[in-house]
Amino acid sequence: VWVFFFVTNAADPGEQQVETTIEYAAIPCELTEGRPLTEDELVATFGADGVDPDACNINGDAADPPYAADKQVMLAVLFSMFMHAGFSHIGGNMLFLWVFGNNIEDHLGRFKYLIFYLLAGVVATFAHVLPAPSSNTPLIGASGAVAGVMGAYLVWFPWARVKTIVFIIPFDIKAWIVLAFWFASQFFISPTDGVAWLAHVGGFVFGALIALLVRTNDGFRDRLWTHKYNVTNPDGAWDQRYGGREVLQDGQTPSWHP
Repeated sequence: VWVFFFVTNAADPGEQQVETTIEYAAIPCELTEGRPLTEDELVATFGADGVDPDACNINGDAADPPYAADKQVMLAVLFSMFMHAGFSHIGGNMLFLWVFGNNIEDHLGRFKYLIFYLLAGVVATFAHVLPAPSSNTPLIGASGAVAGVMGAYLVWFPWARVKTIVFIIPFDIKAWIVLAFWFASQFFISPTDGVAWLAHVGGFVFGALIALLVRTNDGFRDRLWTHKYNVTNPDGAWDQRYGGREVLQDGQTPSWHP
C-alpha cells in the first residue's frame, strides 16, 4: 500500500506512473533476453501506431540504447509484486491477503511466511512468462503471491468458513468452495481483459503443493510450522478447520484453538 501511494504514484495515473512501471515492472521479454527493453522496442510496443505486445528484440541484436539502462530485470520480478495499477487492483489483492493470509502466517511464522509469499510470487511470474516469452507487456501486482497463500489455505483449512457477499447478501461459505470457485474462474478470463490469469494459477498451484507436502509429511511440517502447531501424535485426523493433526477426546478442543 505504501508503494502504491508514495512510490509508483498509481493513485494519480500519468506519464510518471508509466515510466515507473516500465522501469520496475517484470516484463517477459526482458527476463527472456536478460536485458532492459530498448527505446525502439518500447516505441514498437506502446507507440502511436498501436500496441504490439510482442515487439521483442525487433533489431535482432538490440543495438539501440536501452530505455532504462540501470534496470535490474531479475529484481523487477520482486519489485513488480508490490506494484498495482489502480484502487480496485490493490483493494482486491489486499482483501484476499487479509482474509486468507493471517492463518497461513500464524502457522509458518513471520519470516517463513514472507519467504513462502515471495517464492509464490516468483513462481507466478514465470508461470506467466513461459507461455509468452516475447511479450513486452509489463506484469505488476501481488495477485500471484496472494494466490499462493490461497492455495495453501485450501489445503490446510478447507472447512473454515469465509464470510462472502453474494448478491449483496453475506453468507458464511466453506473456504474450499470459495477458493475452488475462484481458481476455476481463472480459466474463463478473456485474453483481452489484461489479467495475468496464468500467474494466478501458477501461484495457487505452488502454494497448494507446498501445503500438501506439509500436510502429508511430518518432517516437512516440523521444519515449516511454528512449534505450537507441531503436534506429536501422527495418528490423529487432520483438523479441516484449524489445521494440524491431533487425537482428541470427546468434547476436547484442539490445543491450537483460539
